[in-house]
Amino acid sequence: MTKGLGAGRSPLRHGRDARPEHAGAQLDRLRFLDGATGRISRGLALDATLYELCQAAVPAFADHVFVHLSDPLPFGEELPAADPVLRLYATERTPPRPPDVPAPPASGPVAPPEVAVRLTGLLDAGGPVFGDGPGVTPVVCALLTAADAPGPVPSGRRLLVAPLRGGGRFLGCVVLARGAGRPPFTDEDRYVASQLAGYTALGMHRAVLYGREASFADALQRTMLPPSLPTPTGVRLASRYLPASRTSRVGGDWYDAVPLPGNRVALVIGDVMGHSLTSAAIMGQLRTVAQTLARLDLPPDEVLHHLDEQAERLGGRHIATCLYAVYDPVRHRLLVANAGHPPPLLLRPDGRAEIVRVPPGAPIGVGSGGFETTELSAPAGATLLLYTDGLVESRDSDVMAGVERLRDRLRAAAAGPAGAAPPALETLCEEALGILGSRDRDDDIALLAARFVGLDPQTVASWYLAPHPRTAGQARRLVRRTLRRWDLDVLHEETELLVDEVVANAVRFAGRPITLRLLRTDVLRCEVGDDSPLVPRLRHAQPSDEGGRGLFLVDQLALRWGATRLSTGKVVWFEQSLPASGPGR
Repeated sequence: MTKGLGAGRSPLRHGRDARPEHAGAQLDRLRFLDGATGRISRGLALDATLYELCQAAVPAFADHVFVHLSDPLPFGEELPAADPVLRLYATERTPPRPPDVPAPPASGPVAPPEVAVRLTGLLDAGGPVFGDGPGVTPVVCALLTAADAPGPVPSGRRLLVAPLRGGGRFLGCVVLARGAGRPPFTDEDRYVASQLAGYTALGMHRAVLYGREASFADALQRTMLPPSLPTPTGVRLASRYLPASRTSRVGGDWYDAVPLPGNRVALVIGDVMGHSLTSAAIMGQLRTVAQTLARLDLPPDEVLHHLDEQAERLGGRHIATCLYAVYDPVRHRLLVANAGHPPPLLLRPDGRAEIVRVPPGAPIGVGSGGFETTELSAPAGATLLLYTDGLVESRDSDVMAGVERLRDRLRAAAAGPAGAAPPALETLCEEALGILGSRDRDDDIALLAARFVGLDPQTVASWYLAPHPRTAGQARRLVRRTLRRWDLDVLHEETELLVDEVVANAVRFAGRPITLRLLRTDVLRCEVGDDSPLVPRLRHAQPSDEGGRGLFLVDQLALRWGATRLSTGKVVWFEQSLPASGPGR
């Protein structure tokens, strides 16, 4: 070790040679152990646990400490590695490390395999060993030489090596050294080292298990959130999710975006109360139910009503807030219903930011119902921001005060020269999260932003047609006329054939007028709706059958097709690619 090693006297008293230890020294030792083990035990992370060990041991107990850990750390039911690997993980020395000297990295030098094997054998007995034990000093010298220890390694009883054991596994070792200016280690010091190593091993075990549980919880949470957002025509989407920084990483916040017929999209955000695996499980079930209800194209208030019923069926007292909105890019309208959730914010194209006043209703799970759907204007260029209360609520302010701060921040973010483009969605999300500052969060946060683009009315054509035998021919003529106006004559033969088959199928079952709509975006989309809940299925007709080939033609000729069951019937749709030289490319 360096000459400066051990220059300062330890505040911990040590017994003199061949003399009984004084009661004061015993009391000092107990006080030291009480403080040191308390510091070691309070860490929840591996780095924090080892840092507290080093700070407690130096200079009160030793002049220099090295901590080597098995790599990888064996925990749980994992089989230990056939060849042990010891890696330097932490170190501390006297005098203290200067501020400009960085701490050793968490992944430090690796001891030679033969050194790790020999050291493991020396520590098999389970307790600390002195440097004067058989073969101890040469092994420790080789271990610390690989770790670039400063100066010569003390020998004899100025060297003490304690094993780190947890769950019956060898986790590593702690090397404690004293310089010439301090008395050698005693048998009582061996007991102190054993206690330090034991508490450190318990802290390591807890830290690794905590880290794994947090990792599992985080993975569980993220698998229950959409892996990516859809890209429907007429709207752009962005999202954020931040786990709580101080509580369990798993919670009940979620968001979703579900494409609906007619290029509409359902925007959903919710928050199940609590931070536990149970909250996450309830969140997953409610999110699945919300997706199913969305695809049935139910009004927002009915979706919340059914979610409320589902929460009651799950048993227990599971309370959740939820906001459900449907954006229609053709009509530039927004339908919103709220179940006790913080109100959304609307950033208008001119930079004005406003709180969307929607009747809040009771939270999901209360069972009182009473949800209302509100229709709002959603002009092109406007941005809707949905969020959970973790973004706007804190211990020193209520939700509405936080909502107003968020509104003011969005207004400032959108401020700019007249005619300037609104801030990008990703930038807007980061600005929204900026109100959190550096404070620790007690709640997780979900954020969903939607920029309304809308569809040009010139790219949409729709009709109501009475269901009679001549309706299919009428539909063909309307489609031919519209494609000619859109300069898509090259598609008229194929499109007329597909429309004829789909409309003819709708006429067979419809009791009321059917709807026919064409949308020209990056594809040509045709939608035919009727009031029958029977959804057509693709089947292969036999040679003697007189029908059953219509959907087979649609499947072969269309880019893609599908059928969506609605609360008022169904919609059958198909899409075709636009020609390379046509509009929309």
